[in-house]
Amino acid sequence: MPMHSSRRWLAVTLASVLLASIPALAMASHAWGGYHWARTANPFTLQLGDNVSSAWDSYLAEASTDWTASSVLDTTVVAGRAKPRNCRPTAGRVEVCNATYGNTGWLGVAQIWISGGTHITQGIVKVNDTYFNSSAYNTPAWRRLVMCQEIGHTFGLDHQDEAFDNPNLGTCMDYTNDPDGPPSNEHPNTHDYQQLEAIYAHLDSTSTVGATVTSGTPLNGADWGREVSSSRGGSTFVRSDRHGNALVTFVIWVR
Repeated sequence: MPMHSSRRWLAVTLASVLLASIPALAMASHAWGGYHWARTANPFTLQLGDNVSSAWDSYLAEASTDWTASSVLDTTVVAGRAKPRNCRPTAGRVEVCNATYGNTGWLGVAQIWISGGTHITQGIVKVNDTYFNSSAYNTPAWRRLVMCQEIGHTFGLDHQDEAFDNPNLGTCMDYTNDPDGPPSNEHPNTHDYQQLEAIYAHLDSTSTVGATVTSGTPLNGADWGREVSSSRGGSTFVRSDRHGNALVTFVIWVR
């Protein structure tokens, strides 16, 4: 996994393939290539495993409440099943973890695993206390933005805008140098909910939500794979196997 010690990264890891797009198109549609949780009815309930410390509990609860305002999905915070340091995934749900992961360069990581081409089977979110314990990021606004955004990625959402110097769009799916604005980028906005409605407009014949076994052998999330695209704002790394599983890492660079 390439690292650049001279820069701080905000890494967002998603099991999907993203083609670069201009910010205007991202605003119009910020879905990740059709990737979604398979389910047979809407709204569906996705469990968020609580593997975070007391410093993060309120932000996890707040993000869960924010995303549950969607008409197509609900989230519920449940007891975690992962050790925060490695944050291993659990089939059928999202594990959320925090730890001092070190000077990795990223503030937050979201990973989703894909099976059968489009279906999310499991996910994780990690927030890096190495940086959140510093004065630059140890603020409610930064904690809200990163927790909200990383959880949003595990549904199949992309960013609305990746230009940090642009005016805030009023959504946590927007990168910014000033998360509390105004307007605030600490919560989802109407466009995020509309995008979720578009992603989950169809139903599936089977469900990966709450499944106990993933399809095939899930790829290890530690290896980001090969870089397939790069820009000033971010880079995409892809891994896949012959079983139809995919894991892609999308890194957003922080100025």
